[in-house]
Amino acid sequence: MNRPVPTGAARRHRGGVRANATARPALRRWLLWGAIALLFVVGALVVSAAIGLQVGGRAAGVALVAAVVPLLVVVPAFLWLDRFEAEPPRYLMFAFGWGALVATTVAIVLNTGSMIFLSETYIDADEIASVVVAPIVEESLKGLGVLLVLLVRRREFDGVIDGVVYAGLCAAGFAFAENVLYLGQAYNDQGTAGIAATFFVRCVLGPFAHPLFTLWTGIGIGIAASRRGVLARLAPFVGLAFAIVVHAAWNLSAVAGIEGFWSAYLLLQVPIFLTAIGVVVWARRREGRLIHEHLVTYARHGWLTPPEVTMLGTIGGRREARRWAQRAGGRRMKQAMVAFQDDAVDLAMLRQRMTHGTAGPDAADRELTLLHSITNARAGFRRQSPVLV
Repeated sequence: MNRPVPTGAARRHRGGVRANATARPALRRWLLWGAIALLFVVGALVVSAAIGLQVGGRAAGVALVAAVVPLLVVVPAFLWLDRFEAEPPRYLMFAFGWGALVATTVAIVLNTGSMIFLSETYIDADEIASVVVAPIVEESLKGLGVLLVLLVRRREFDGVIDGVVYAGLCAAGFAFAENVLYLGQAYNDQGTAGIAATFFVRCVLGPFAHPLFTLWTGIGIGIAASRRGVLARLAPFVGLAFAIVVHAAWNLSAVAGIEGFWSAYLLLQVPIFLTAIGVVVWARRREGRLIHEHLVTYARHGWLTPPEVTMLGTIGGRREARRWAQRAGGRRMKQAMVAFQDDAVDLAMLRQRMTHGTAGPDAADRELTLLHSITNARAGFRRQSPVLV
């Protein structure tokens, strides 16, 4: 086979010798995760105290159950987007937890403080804080969660889809905590009728509201992670600005009365939501095409076969290959197929970053490692495969 010759760096590191070995990166990681864990603990305490003080135990219990319902739709939707290259569960949980605990905690402090400050000057301080302050504070905090994921796992943050997934889960966590507060307050104020009305507006009409806002920040960060140049650097700020504007429009409709709400919902929010769906579906299909195109390069050099490339480029093909592996060789063969698919997609995404110059200095080493991992995984099913030969 006419396989590519490993680069000099790849040959030097094939034996597993790390350059510039030091304990400092490990220490920095421990300090970073320790600080994040502390933020999560403090956030959990503050959010719990705020819910307890504002709504009480009984209302909080009812609201908690109701607030889980939209998550059963929102979270699977974003995980569905992530099927080509599934992100590590710990980072997905981090994004959700950041939104539910850290972003919510800081938002409670800043939003409450702004209302107290504005109330000394403006009669309608609540409306000003809702339409002007809250969108800026909340979208900045949720976007910060996505940015932290990018900084922690920079070399595997592949683009728009990753940005959308992390932004969506971070916003879903924020909306969950916020829904508990609003639903609990409605239950205390108006009983069953109050919580039903609030549930309809927040969880039926707008379960994707917060994810829809933050999605645009995620798109901007995803572009910055996968591209170079001035436009790529500006993309996160443009995305954040659009997220703030859409969020402000939603809040404005909520304080504009019932007619204003429905007009804004039908004429503004629904079109923006449909546009977001179109952008995300396009990005997901584009990701599949890019996977196929980049893997064709390796097929030309004998690392993959054309049928393997075809299978890896579609969700349906990957799913059918896993089913075949399960039927042909049980759990062990299916695990080999899953490893083969995951490593191949990682390889395609790495090649994409290498093409755009965002892969990092260790890209050649990682490329060679993935190629050998693919070869080893293939050994677990190749001999029995009637197709992937």
